[in-house]
Amino acid sequence: QVRLVESGGGLVQAGGSLRLSCAASGINNINSMGWYRQTPGKQRDMVAVISSADSTNYADSVKGRFTISRDNAENTVYLQMNSLKPEDTAVYVCKAFAYNHYTYKWMNYWGQGTQVTVSS
Repeated sequence: QVRLVESGGGLVQAGGSLRLSCAASGINNINSMGWYRQTPGKQRDMVAVISSADSTNYADSVKGRFTISRDNAENTVYLQMNSLKPEDTAVYVCKAFAYNHYTYKWMNYWGQGTQVTVSS
């Protein structure tokens, strides 16, 4: 069974920092991993993604403040968030793009999300 479990969310004051973690289990061949965020009534937006070769891509709104990294041996992806702003408040969801050995297809797997709230 494939599971992506996020942790590290919480309440922080503006200017503070948080570190999110996402551990994937039940899948072995993972290509990219990433973080997305969603607020009520809005679409889910990409925050940061990292390839299996550690190539990264960030949303313009978080460049210079957030850093994505991964531990391939542990199938874990991290998001270090610094200089947080109230507009960063959202549910942060982890995604893994991995090969499914039962369907023989590459698929997106999603976690349940972790709430990040930044107070002003």
